[in-house]
Amino acid sequence: MCGIAGILLASDAADIKPLGAIGRMTASLRHRGPDGQGLWIDREAGIALGHRRLAIVDLSAAGHQPMHSASGRYVITFNGEIYNFRDLRCELESAGQTFQGASDTEVMLCAIEHWGLEAALNRFAGMFVFALWDLKTRTLHLARDRMGKKPLYVASIRDALVFASELKAINCFPGFSPDLDLDAAAAMLSTGWVPDHRCIWRSVFKLPPGSVLSVTAATFAEDRSADRLSRCVHRWWSLADVAADGRRNPVIGTDEDLIDELDNRLRLAVRERMIADVPLGGFLSGGIDSSAVIALMQAQSCKPVRSFTISFAEGGFDEAPYAAAVARHLGTDHSELHLSPSAARDVIPELPQVWDEPFADESQIPTLLVARLARQHVTVALSGDGGDECFAGYGRHFMAERLKRHLRLPRQLRRTLAAGAGFFARAGRDDVVGKLPLSASARHFIRSDRMERLALAESGSLPTTSSRPA
Repeated sequence: MCGIAGILLASDAADIKPLGAIGRMTASLRHRGPDGQGLWIDREAGIALGHRRLAIVDLSAAGHQPMHSASGRYVITFNGEIYNFRDLRCELESAGQTFQGASDTEVMLCAIEHWGLEAALNRFAGMFVFALWDLKTRTLHLARDRMGKKPLYVASIRDALVFASELKAINCFPGFSPDLDLDAAAAMLSTGWVPDHRCIWRSVFKLPPGSVLSVTAATFAEDRSADRLSRCVHRWWSLADVAADGRRNPVIGTDEDLIDELDNRLRLAVRERMIADVPLGGFLSGGIDSSAVIALMQAQSCKPVRSFTISFAEGGFDEAPYAAAVARHLGTDHSELHLSPSAARDVIPELPQVWDEPFADESQIPTLLVARLARQHVTVALSGDGGDECFAGYGRHFMAERLKRHLRLPRQLRRTLAAGAGFFARAGRDDVVGKLPLSASARHFIRSDRMERLALAESGSLPTTSSRPA
């Protein structure tokens, strides 16, 4: 990953000195991009862009950012990858375009010049967020990928619109006050994460997935509020629209045809994500999602793929034996890190510096540690994240439908069911469950935190579905 940051001053700003903060803001993102830093400042226009680079494709200076387009009209700072950039490059070359390097950033700029911003966005297949400055119209465009895999925070701080990949960069801007958004904090305590339409800090918002914000210094000067900026966001892609269209026009074909098509698409998706000029590997838990990704990587690799997993002492959580079995079957070069309770505790004080916003997914600790393990050997790692969401892999999604029916039951019966779930929750906290002759998977299923959520859901006091942050 890379890190981006930027500052746009209002047209009536009395002082351009705040543009100098771009160096500190960008430097705070060094962990995202250890391979180099680039800055671009136009004091007359009141704009500054910063970039921290993690070189993955085209390791030469030709991939350095911020990057100018061939005509000089645009400047871009970009975080992410455009997986189909080679196909786009061939199409653009057929139209007479030429390139100086081999980076996807240069292809993005050329595509935007050739087709226009929104048409180019719809052609990009990848995970990305970028800031594009149009020197001709003096317009700043901030754009985010369809699913919001890459983050971008936007803040209004007196005379400046400030944006960055992480909140810690915004915190480096002079005069910024990190005041807690109480509604966002309440949402986090209720659902376990800060929703996309909120930020843990006031006067900051997250650019929504599949959207673009276009703003000039003059329009920003008219109303400097973050709320007003967030209302100017334009959606160039919508998951809800795609889902609705899919329901109206379902795919037609035999099971065999659909399986073949899914296999082809998964192979293409994995193959495109393996394009890199640096070592890459994958996280392997032994579950369906990560095992499928690693299998498709190995099937399209001429050498053993590097795979990484975390093992636990607790039987109900440890999936390392399954991961090891998959690795043996596929012939990967497998590494395993044992996570002890003390090692997990030791990393907890680091979490506020690692994550910008709080979230209640306990997997954040092993995920952080397996990423550190992988980084000792590879630069890029693929994972199975998102598989459960795409293919209905979470049991709670089906449980939610059942609980909707339960909510129509008499109140007293619901209270009885909730009391039963609450009993198991208390038994789990008192380690009574651990003393029962149950399998590890059964004990895992009736963990106290799960039973507490079930009890609240049965009583109608808690939403029955949740999600994790992007």
